[in-house]
Amino acid sequence: MTGARTDWETRIGRRSDTTAAGEIPVLAPPSGLYAAPGVGQVSLHWDTVDGAVGYQVVRDGVPLDHLGGDVLAVPHGPYADTTGEPGVPYRYAVATVTDVDVTGPTGPEVVAASLPDGEATVDVLVDVSTAVRELPRPWRPMIGSEHLSLLLSDETVGGQSIAADLTSALRAAHDELGVSTVRAHAILCDDLGVYREVDGEPVHDFSGVDATYDALLELGLRPVVELSYMPRDLASDPDKTVFEYAAIVSPPKDWDRWAALITDLVQHLVDRYGLFEVRSSWSFEVWNEPNLEVFWSGTREEFWRLYDVTVTAVRAVDDQLVVGGPSTAAAGWVDGLLEHVASSGAPVDFVSTHTYGNAPLDLRATLARYGREDAEIWWTEWGVSPTHFGNANDGVFSAAFLARGMRSAAGRIHALSYWVVSDQFEELGRPPRLLHGGFGLRTVGELRKPRWWALWLLEQLGRDEVAATVTGDGADSLVEVWASRDGDDTDRVAIALWNGTLDQGLVDGSDALARTVRVMLDGLPPGPWVVRESRVDADHSNIAAVWSSLGAGADWPTEEQWAQLRAADRLAVTERPWTDDGLTVALPNPSIVLVELVRPA
Repeated sequence: MTGARTDWETRIGRRSDTTAAGEIPVLAPPSGLYAAPGVGQVSLHWDTVDGAVGYQVVRDGVPLDHLGGDVLAVPHGPYADTTGEPGVPYRYAVATVTDVDVTGPTGPEVVAASLPDGEATVDVLVDVSTAVRELPRPWRPMIGSEHLSLLLSDETVGGQSIAADLTSALRAAHDELGVSTVRAHAILCDDLGVYREVDGEPVHDFSGVDATYDALLELGLRPVVELSYMPRDLASDPDKTVFEYAAIVSPPKDWDRWAALITDLVQHLVDRYGLFEVRSSWSFEVWNEPNLEVFWSGTREEFWRLYDVTVTAVRAVDDQLVVGGPSTAAAGWVDGLLEHVASSGAPVDFVSTHTYGNAPLDLRATLARYGREDAEIWWTEWGVSPTHFGNANDGVFSAAFLARGMRSAAGRIHALSYWVVSDQFEELGRPPRLLHGGFGLRTVGELRKPRWWALWLLEQLGRDEVAATVTGDGADSLVEVWASRDGDDTDRVAIALWNGTLDQGLVDGSDALARTVRVMLDGLPPGPWVVRESRVDADHSNIAAVWSSLGAGADWPTEEQWAQLRAADRLAVTERPWTDDGLTVALPNPSIVLVELVRPA
C-alpha cells in the first residue's frame, strides 16, 4: 500500500462511516493560529477545541500532505511544515476534525515562509524538582506480531530460523521494553486447524492454538486474541482471501456455527489457562480492518452482526472477559461501532483502530459523545508507514517518528501498539533481503533497527515525568523533549530529546533541520554528576548504515558479515562531566538522544 491517503483509499477500498457521520458535530476552527518560521520549517500553533479528535492543516487551500500514506489530520499542535521551499511564502489555515470523515471549515489564514539559513538553536529548561505525573508508557501494554503460528515454524529465511527470530524478538520486547501482550492476526486460519467439517458436521481442534499460546506464555507474554480470519469450511466465500498465506475474509456461511466455534475456543482457553488468567490478562478483538474491502468482503452491516455475535459468544463463557473492536484501518468506524452498540447492547470494553505515518488522533471526544468514557482506547496497529517494503521503515527517520508518537499518546491512549516486533513477517511474502523496508523493530537475524533503540531509550526514562520548557527554532514541533527522574531522591535524571518531522519526503534527513540544543536544569541536587549520552542518528546505532557499508548490494550477509553486523549492533554511548553551565547536544535531523545524569561510580 503506497501513495497519499486518497489514492490508497481508492486502491484498497476504504469504506467511510457515512451513516454515523450524519450525527457527528461539525466544529468551528481553532482560534489563536500563528506561525513561527525557522530554518527549513514553519511551525504552526493553535488553541485546542473541545470535542476535537484532531486538526487538519491546510496550505494554500489544500490539506497539507506529509506523505504518511494514511490519515493527514494531526491530534494536536504544534505542527512543523518542512515540505515547502525555503523563502517561499505560503498561506496556512487549520480546520477542526471531529471524526476521520468529518472536518469543519478552516479559520483565518496566516502567511509564512521558512528561512533558507541562519542560527538554528533550541533551548531546554528542565525543572527536576517539579514532577508532572507518573510517566505514562503507552508502548508497554501491547506490541504487534506476524501470525503467531510462526513460533512453531521449522523453516528459515536468509539462513535464519523463523521461530527462533520471532521468539527472541518477543522475549526482548517483554524483558527490555516492558511489553505485556501481543496482538497478531489469523489464530483461526487453517494452518492451525481449528475448524473443519466432517460429513457436514463441525469439528473443533485447538491443539495448534495450544502449542502457539503455550510458546507465547513461556515468554511472559499474553495474547490479544484477534478473532480472525474465517476457517475455509465455515466461509461463505472461501475464494475471498488476503495475504500470501490466503487468509479468508468472508463472513461465515453459518452464524450459529461461528458463534459455537468462538464460545468453544474461549471455553477451551479458560479451561486450559484458568479463568482468572484469561479474565485479567487476555482480551478478545473482533476481526481486523473490516472497513477495508481487502480484509472483509461483507458489508458494514454484516460486520456489526459479526461484532455482536462474536462478543456475545465470548461473554457466554464469562461476562467479565474483555472484548472490543472495531479494529479498523485509518481511525474508521469508531463512531459507527459506538452508535451500533448503543442500540444493540453489545459490550465494548475497548475501542480499537489503526493508523500509520502520524500520531494517533485523540478519540476521547468520540467516546465522550456516546457516554463511553469507561472504554479504553487501543491503537492495535501503529507505525511509520502502511507500506511494506517502504523506504521509511529501516532508518533513523522512524526512530524519531516513534518517539514523537509515544509522547503524543502518553496519558490519552491506553495502548499504542507498534506494528510489528520482527521482520519475520510474510503477509506479502517472506523477506527477500536483510533490509527490505520491513515493518519490524528488529531484522531477520535479530539485529536492532534504529526504531527499536528509540523505544528502548524511552523505556529508560524515569518514574516521574518532570516539567520541561522548550523554546527556539522548531521547539515542540521539530525538536521535542521528554524529561524524567527516577524518584523523589533524584538519583538519576533522564531526558529524551529528538529531532524529527512527519514529512516522509525527508526520510534520509535534512541538514537544514539540524539543531543545536542547549540544556539547563533547575532543581538539580548538588553534584557531582556524570552525563551519559546515548545516541541514535545516521552515524550512530544505525544498523542500516553498517549493512550499507558492508553489503555491497548483497541480499543477505555472509557468515563473516553476520559476525560484523552483530558486533556493530550496539547502542552508541558516551560520558562526560556535568557542569553548571549546562549541556550542549547536537541533534541532526533525524535523531534521538537520551541524556542521563547519574552519580559517578
